[in-house]
Amino acid sequence: MQIQLNGEVRDLASDLTVAQLLEELGLAGRRIAVERNEEIVPRSEHAATRLADGDRLEIVHAIGGG
Repeated sequence: MQIQLNGEVRDLASDLTVAQLLEELGLAGRRIAVERNEEIVPRSEHAATRLADGDRLEIVHAIGGG
């Protein structure tokens, strides 16, 4: 399947969850926000949210400072 990730087209294995994608990208456990088709996916739903062909994802890192 193809998704758009942060503006770039990516080919992925079918039947992936948001959590599995984050694991593949090396982002599991990090402070990030995931938006799927213009809606925030709460962290508690990452494992249950399945990706579909044509999804548009934005993943942003939370950066702290002071």
